[in-house]
Amino acid sequence: MLTHSCQFSVIRMACALSVSRSGYYAWIRSSHYPSTQTLIRQDRDDKIKVAFDKGKERNGSRRIQAELEANGDKHDIKTIARSMKRQKLVAMAARKFKVTTDSGHKLPVAPNLLEQNFEAPEPNQKWAGDITYLMTTEGWLYLSVIIDLHSRAVIGWSMNTRMTADLVCDALKLAQWRQGFPK
Repeated sequence: MLTHSCQFSVIRMACALSVSRSGYYAWIRSSHYPSTQTLIRQDRDDKIKVAFDKGKERNGSRRIQAELEANGDKHDIKTIARSMKRQKLVAMAARKFKVTTDSGHKLPVAPNLLEQNFEAPEPNQKWAGDITYLMTTEGWLYLSVIIDLHSRAVIGWSMNTRMTADLVCDALKLAQWRQGFPK
């Protein structure tokens, strides 16, 4: 109707669309200013978003309701759930800690050649290595790292999706190559 308002009268357009003139003018006024209900909904949505972010995106509608109630804002749980759905806020379940190390095995343990002495007088005298694992969006990623104990610099590393002997061997080869194949 707005695009044709300069060509046709309001009475004629209202009649053609079967609406009242007062309804047309009310629609014009409401399109420029948000209603009180819209402002209240926006304020509630903002509070729910803040509570959701404060809970590290883990809290669902029940916990958010409890937190808002503690702050003096009482809202129905279904109202909070609808607001979260409208804002596309989905609570993520916290991951349970998973033990991945088996220290009670009966396999032979390598001798401790350093005997807790992690000081090296010169470069390439003592190297130390370790393997760690990282959870990525695509699954576990294993990282093997070799450091020179003199400078504490990482001199070799290797990553793989499987923890095999090649993971450590590749890290050691890179360390040897980067250090010029020391004795």
